[in-house]
Amino acid sequence: MSKLTHIDETGRARMVDVSDKAVTAREAVAEGFVRMSPETLRLALSGEGRKGDVRAVAEIAGVMAAKKTSDLIPMCHPLAITKAEVRVEPAEGGLAVTARVKTSGQTGVEMEALTAVSVACLTLYDMLKAAEKGMVIEAVRLVAKSGGKSGDWTA
Repeated sequence: MSKLTHIDETGRARMVDVSDKAVTAREAVAEGFVRMSPETLRLALSGEGRKGDVRAVAEIAGVMAAKKTSDLIPMCHPLAITKAEVRVEPAEGGLAVTARVKTSGQTGVEMEALTAVSVACLTLYDMLKAAEKGMVIEAVRLVAKSGGKSGDWTA
């Protein structure tokens, strides 16, 4: 097992020192899914829900979450994000959420992309829960990352 970077030699949590790392272009893509009934999906796509256009609100919430990731994840560095894009699209059985986040910096944006997807999914649940409380948020995962010392990775 490789060494965990957020744990020091005594086992205490620490923020990783990235001051010696090169500034490179970095990008991460994450995805998630909100499973729901066909009736709830129709309501979500109609734009006629009592809370408004649920897809647009979830996309905005995801972008806002990407920008606030370091406020939520204790050892996450605050980053100057150069792009945060969240898409909510209909898919078989529910709504698929994808986030793409970019920066030029000394550390990656994987956590920002994952946070964006998670919050967008939670927002969809919140906006649709009056119609269906049994929705399931699932399959939140990193799909790809690029840049940095470890290079490119794809699921």
